[in-house]
Amino acid sequence: MSDLRSGVAATGTGVRSRPRAVLPALCLTQITSWGIVYYAFPVLNPAITADTGWSAGATTAAFSAALVVSAVAGIYVGRVLDHRGPRTVMTAGSVLGALSLLVIAAAPNPAVFFAGWLLAGAAMAGIFYQPAFAALTRWWAPDHIRALTIVTLAGGLASTVFAPLTAALADHMSWRATYAVLAGILAVLTVPAHALGLKAPWPPAPPSPSHVNSGHEHVVRSRAFWMLAVTFTLSAFAMYAVVIGLVPLLIERGYTTTQAAWALGLGGAGQTLGRILYAALARHLDVTARSVTLIALGALTTAALATSTGPYALLLAVSLLAGVIRGNLTLLQATAVTDRWGTTHYGRLSGLLSAPAHAAAALAPFAGAVLAGPLGGYPALFTLLAALSIAAAVTALAAHPTARKQ
Repeated sequence: MSDLRSGVAATGTGVRSRPRAVLPALCLTQITSWGIVYYAFPVLNPAITADTGWSAGATTAAFSAALVVSAVAGIYVGRVLDHRGPRTVMTAGSVLGALSLLVIAAAPNPAVFFAGWLLAGAAMAGIFYQPAFAALTRWWAPDHIRALTIVTLAGGLASTVFAPLTAALADHMSWRATYAVLAGILAVLTVPAHALGLKAPWPPAPPSPSHVNSGHEHVVRSRAFWMLAVTFTLSAFAMYAVVIGLVPLLIERGYTTTQAAWALGLGGAGQTLGRILYAALARHLDVTARSVTLIALGALTTAALATSTGPYALLLAVSLLAGVIRGNLTLLQATAVTDRWGTTHYGRLSGLLSAPAHAAAALAPFAGAVLAGPLGGYPALFTLLAALSIAAAVTALAAHPTARKQ
C-alpha cells in the first residue's frame, strides 16, 4: 500500500493516515524552538544590558515587538498552512530563526538588535505552536486532542531544558557567543526535523460541518467568531499579566524573591498537570461549558491571589491551581476552531483568532507593570485582571456557532 511507501501509519479509520515521524519531530522542535527563541532571552537579558549599556526597557521592548510581529504574521501563515501544509512554513521558520539569532548576537547597536528581534518574530509565527497545531489537527483528527496534548507537554519542557543550558553557556562565554551557539543548535535540530519529519503528503481538507455552509468568510463575519476573539484576547491579557506579576505581588506582600520564584515555578508544574487533564475535561463538557468553566476558574484563582496574604502554603496551592488552569487554556485555544467549525480552514481561522490574543499576551507584561502604580499596587492590579477574566467568561457564552442562525 502507499501508506507504507510514504512512511505513514493508518489511523484505523480507513480514511485518514498519520505520518509516523510528525509527532516526535514536532515534540523535538517545539522544545528546541521555544527554549532557544523564547526562553533564552530572559536568561541572557541581564548580561545583554550589563555588556552593552542598553536599557532593560529597550531590550525587552524589542522582544515584545517580536511577539507582536509573530501574532500578525500568523494570519498569513495560517492561510499557507491550509493549502500547503506545515513543511515549508516550519522549515523556513527554522532557518529564519537561526539567522535572526545571529543578527541579534552581532548587533552593534539597539537598532540592529531590534531588527533582529523583528526577524525572530516572523520566525516564531512559523515554528511555534500555531503551525504545529495545524499539522496535528489535519493529520490526527478526530483524535487530535491526544496529539496536541503530547506536543504541548513536550513544549512545556522547553524552559526546563534550555534555561539551565543557556545559563551554563553564559557562565563560560559572552551573551553574543551564547546566542551564536544557540542559533547553531536551533538550525541543527529543527531544520532537518521539519524538512524530513513533515514531508508526508498534506491530506485534503475534510468537508466543513453542516452548520458551516458558506466557507470561512462566513465564519469570520459571524458573531460567534468575534466573541471568541474577544474572549481569548481578554483571557490572554489577564493570564500573561498574572504570570509576570506574580513575583512582584508576593514580594510586595513581604515574601522573599526565592519564595516568589517557587510559587511561579509551581505554576509551571501545574500547567503540565492541566494539559494531562484536558482530554478528560473535553469528554465531559461541551465546548461552551468548557470555555466558560476554565476562564471563570482562572478569574477565581486570580481573585484569590489578589485577596489572600497567606499563609505561604495557601499561596503555593493557588499558584499551582492557576497553572493547571493555564495548561488547560492552552489546549482550549488549540481546539477552539475545530470544536466549532471543523478542520477545513483551521490554519486561516486559527491565525485570525490568535492574532489579537498573541498581541495582548505580548503587551500584558508592560501594561501590568504600568497599571500597578496608578492602581495602588499589585493586589489591585490582580483584582482588575480577575474582572477581565470574568468578562472573558461572559463573552465565551456567545462564542458558540449555534448562537446565531447559520
